[in-house]
Amino acid sequence: MTKRIFITGASGCIGQYISEVLIQQTSHDLFLMVRDPAKLQIDYNARPGITVIPGDMRDIEQFGRLLKTIDCAVLTATAWGGEDVFDVNVIKTIRLMNLLDPVVCEQVIYFSTASILDRHNLPLPEAGEIGTDYIKSKYTCHLHLAKLAIAPKVTTLFPTLVFGGDGKKPYSHLTSGIREVLKWADLIRFLRADASFHFLHAQDIAQVVAYFIDNPPLEDDPHEFVLGNRGLTVNQTVEEICAYLNKKIYFRIPLTPQLANLFINLFRIQMAPWDRFCMNYRHFTYLNPISPGSFGLPAYCPTLRDLLKISGIPPQQ
Repeated sequence: MTKRIFITGASGCIGQYISEVLIQQTSHDLFLMVRDPAKLQIDYNARPGITVIPGDMRDIEQFGRLLKTIDCAVLTATAWGGEDVFDVNVIKTIRLMNLLDPVVCEQVIYFSTASILDRHNLPLPEAGEIGTDYIKSKYTCHLHLAKLAIAPKVTTLFPTLVFGGDGKKPYSHLTSGIREVLKWADLIRFLRADASFHFLHAQDIAQVVAYFIDNPPLEDDPHEFVLGNRGLTVNQTVEEICAYLNKKIYFRIPLTPQLANLFINLFRIQMAPWDRFCMNYRHFTYLNPISPGSFGLPAYCPTLRDLLKISGIPPQQ
């Protein structure tokens, strides 16, 4: 059955991957809201049923009549900082959900961030207390979701570390920095750190979203999901990078929080409270992260080696 799907943030990294997958793999009617249509680099003329809507989350009320007809809303738009962060990420996001018709709309796929969760997938109090404005806004919005009329139909996705981007799509912040980090490989290979994380490529996020659009969670099923491949320790990551680049590891020095604090104090490095919390918290891992493989779908980038290759880093022999 063809659905009417409204996508915010369609010109962003995740938004363009989602839009492209839905254009290529479905026949759904898509309404792509973007602030600047010139930044939408995917082929939105590839088939009928694609409507590009110039618009801004700050003016979401002007699309109220359209939103009443929408079967599924995919909310990827976000403000990363600045004076609009709470207006866009909290007030206008909630306003958009309230403009949807709970009878017509069968699902809202809302993008939050895994940074607001603890290791048991529960809200992390520090995220709301000392997080960046972006993280605080996501934490606040998450607390408000349960109060909405459309709450039973909200599927909340919590991305972990997101990679993605190519010549036709904007790069994520992390992908943009890969080459810079690898310049330090000769040094970091001799360090050991007690920390861990998940990551997922935007192409795999898009496949998960496409799956949920056609297979919304049932009423009694979970409606909150962390997006990520299996957890990686920092030490595993260094070892896999060194193996990929053919760099030997002869010894490793433990980089403890105490040693890190010594360097911070010695060089008078200014750290925000959230940054210091993250340094001490260290293990940003979660229960039951999902990826395309969770639904029997092929994954685009399931391993660190895949990520390096996709990012244009050639392996060394």
